[in-house]
Parts: sequence; structure tokens; C-alpha cells
Amino acid sequence: MQTRQHPPGPDGPRHLTSAEEIDAVIGRPDTITLRKQIGTLDEGCRTVLAHSPVAALGYRDTDGTARTTFVGGAPGFARVHSPGRFSLTVPAPAVAHGPVSLFFLLPGVGEVLRVNGTAAVRRNGETAVDVTEAYVHCAQAVIRSGLWEPPRPARAPRPMAGGGPLTGPGVGDFLAASPFLALSTWDSGNGSDTSPRGDRGAVARVLDGRTLALADRRGNRRADCLHNVLQDDRLSLAALVPGRSGVLHIRGRGAITDDAALLETMALRGTPPHLALLIDVEHAEVTGNGAVAAARLWTPDARTDPGRPPDMMALGSAHLKANSAQLGRTSAWVVRLLTSVPGASRLMRGAVNRAYLSALRKEGYEDLRTPEAAPPEPAGRAGAAESPPRAVRVREIRQETPTVRTLVLEDPAGDATPFGFRPGQFFTVIADVAGSEVRRAYSASSAPGATRLELTVKQVEGGLFSTYAHHGLRPGDRLGLRGPSGSFHTGAHSPGHLVLIAGGSGITPGQRAEGQVLTCVGFPLSGVTLEIGDPQTSAPT
Repeated sequence: MQTRQHPPGPDGPRHLTSAEEIDAVIGRPDTITLRKQIGTLDEGCRTVLAHSPVAALGYRDTDGTARTTFVGGAPGFARVHSPGRFSLTVPAPAVAHGPVSLFFLLPGVGEVLRVNGTAAVRRNGETAVDVTEAYVHCAQAVIRSGLWEPPRPARAPRPMAGGGPLTGPGVGDFLAASPFLALSTWDSGNGSDTSPRGDRGAVARVLDGRTLALADRRGNRRADCLHNVLQDDRLSLAALVPGRSGVLHIRGRGAITDDAALLETMALRGTPPHLALLIDVEHAEVTGNGAVAAARLWTPDARTDPGRPPDMMALGSAHLKANSAQLGRTSAWVVRLLTSVPGASRLMRGAVNRAYLSALRKEGYEDLRTPEAAPPEPAGRAGAAESPPRAVRVREIRQETPTVRTLVLEDPAGDATPFGFRPGQFFTVIADVAGSEVRRAYSASSAPGATRLELTVKQVEGGLFSTYAHHGLRPGDRLGLRGPSGSFHTGAHSPGHLVLIAGGSGITPGQRAEGQVLTCVGFPLSGVTLEIGDPQTSAPT
């Protein structure tokens, strides 16, 4: 952890100093963009809060220190007390004071729900927030970052000139890998804004050991954070790396530039951003985050079921309908049509997704997809036949007994990409043995969501893969992996307390492989039942 106390120097790129200069570059947002806010949490907003497992929170301590972090850990962590008030736990020892702002994430969904308000009373360790506005924010930041896609290999961090907060432990590596962050700013009155920022590769460009640049690419021309920086240059941000539970916290002072030479270094396919936010960093630190870890954002079973609410298109349309009196006649007619025709939000989703991709391609992006275009594979189903297997590398081999060894697998690039599955599911290992493809199913012997997958293999006499695993496989070798697969696991409404007793070797339900047998007995503590799994049917009998 390092903290910088020096004010920004006078040298460097030209700074924009007026709202007129910003508007001349970005333009003014259209009427619909300005009329999508409501002043309370309606039923749709409350549904989002009930489903969201984590939110970005921007606030200031009682001493005025700007902070941004991620809070929550499980759906429903934000407790709604009335349409105008909800409460949540702010990490100790910090105390939120004055204006606060949040955006609520739904795993696998592009849009976020932004909520601004004022920190009120703090009771029983929770901070109450009085709501001033709520609205649906577009999916462009999530799409740009690929937040819900499999993590990409991180680039090596660039060498930093001189010292500074960004040279602290792990900061440079985290910035090089982070495609997504939450940026918090405040105006001179009682307003706060925390907005998502995303980009392909690293979302923040490191200029030196104390300076960052965030590209401001073309969007809906809503520039709340830029206007806030003109009034109060203190800001903070919290960055994420998909697959990791750590968070990078940065605070400092911001300035806006249109310096052509700097913008050109952030161009995509020859298209530079129209502005950049320069951050003179005063503090930078990578810490663990209990909310991100508990939310398990990048595991398959944590994803929001696309067949259930909340419908972000319907929610945004409902907010516009509530403000239809302030819209033009044509816009108001379109909004009424979309909110009255059954299935209109589904049609709207397709149109909006195409508009997202079209706009982002004009910014220079390619190979993009919307989260809804490629929903995560449901837990308990094998991957599609045409999809390639996941490549893994043998990191370590542990000899448990003379005839049993554990294979520790990881991504070949060494990324911290988690292996998500539900207890009871299995993985199919694919290997080339003597020139032939061999597939075998094994249950994991590691915890769900870990960045390394452990499979324990007993040598079976005459077994093709088990013999190869014991006598031919070495650390550094590559394998293919499919899954997780299988439906032999607890359901969505399983008992609160469950004891599972398993006996045998190679206890993989759903597929017989080299003599694997499963016996699984479940004892809900409220009563006693007996379930013996049939490995041929993957179902209790």
C-alpha cells in the first residue's frame, strides 16, 4: 500500500475546464436518456435488488475520503424498507457519510441498475440509504469488458517510470489484467455518481507510477462523472479481474483532456476515444473482497437465470413510461406501445443488442457479443458437441497412496480462471493415449470455484486412462476438459442442513468408467431419507 500526498503538477496534456468544452466534444444526451430516472425503488427495482449478489458502492468517510468498493455477497443483501429507503452493510471500519451511489450487478446480464442517494442512519452495523434516483444503465461497459465471458490472458504490466502509488505490491499486475472498474465522483452539492467502465484488455492505461488514463469512448452522451470532476476533482475507483476475488482500490484527483497524442495511444482500429480522464493517483492498494468472493460471480450456478426476472428491458421501459409526460409525442407513443404489447420487451432486447454492437463497432471494437447472445451453460449439462474442450495443464501430481494420485489442473496461461461446478457433478478428461483419443469422467476433489481443479485417479488394472495417468502423465502436460456435467446434485430447494456420506473409489455419478461405482446416502437433519444414486441414470433411486 502506498499513499501520495502531492497535488498534480502543472505540466502535461491540456485540461478541459468547462461544461461547455465537454458538451462541445460529447454532445448533449437525447430526451429519452434524460428521462429514464425515477425517484424511488419501484417493483422492478426491488426485484433487481432481490436478485443482485453484489454492487459497486461509492461513498465518502466522515473525514471526506473518497472510497469505492464492492459490497454484498448473496442475492438480497440490500434490504428494502420502503420505496425510498434500503440498507446494506458497509465494510468496517469505514462509515458512509453524505451522498452515496451504487450500481447493482446481475451475473450474466449486461445492464446494471444505478441507484443514487444519501447515507442516513447506521444501525446494527448497517447503513440506510435514502433514494434520490434510480435508473437502468446501458450494457456497453459490460460488453466492452467481456465481464461475463471467460477471462482472457492478461498482458504483462508495462514498466513504470519513477516511483509512486501504482508501483505498490500487485498493483501493476492487477491493472494489466483488469477490464472493468467502478468509478465514483461527486459534484459540489449533494450528488454522487458511480458508473461502470469497461474496455478490451486493460480498462486503465498506466502513464507512470502515479498517473492513470481512462478512455472516454462514445456512448449515450451522458457525462455525469466528467461534469462532476469539473466541480470536485476528488474521485475513487474499484477494479475487478474476472475469476479473482481481489479488488484494486484507487483514489486520487481527476482531470479531463482531449490531448490528441494521448488519445491516439488508446485508439482501436484507428478510432481514438474522444476524451480521456486523467487520474493523479494518491492511493492504490489490492485487497481481498469478501463480497466478490462470496458472490462467486464467475461460476455457472451464480448466473441469473435468463428465463426469470428481472427483465431489464421491461424495467427501463417502465421507467420511461412513468416519465412519458416529459417525452415528445412520438417517443411517448413508442414507450406506451412497448409497455402494453405482450412480448414487446423480448423484441426490444434483440433490437437493443444490435444497436449496442453497431455502436461499439464504430468505436473500433470487434469480436464482441452481448451477454444474452451467449448465456452461460446451465449447470448440470454437458457442453455443446461442436464447442471445443477447455484446455488445461497439469500443474502438479500428488501421490496419495501407491495406487491413487491426484491431478492438479489449471489454465495453460496460468490465469486465475475458476472451475465452477455443483457438488455431485463430474468432468470429462480428454487425453491422447498412444495416438487415440481417450475420454474418462471423474468427480472433482477440490472445492467449486477454485482456480485449480483436482481430480483423484485410482489405477485400475487394464484401465487405459488410469494407467496413463499413473505412468505416462507428467507436470506440464496438456489435457482437454469438458463439463461440468451431471444432474446428481442438490436442487434449488434442498434442506438447510444436509449430510452426504460417500463410499468407494472413483465415485462419479452419471457415467461408468473403469469400474466406478457410487453409493451416496443423504440425511436431512429434519428427518431421515435414503438415496442411493444409480451411476447409469444420474438420478436417485
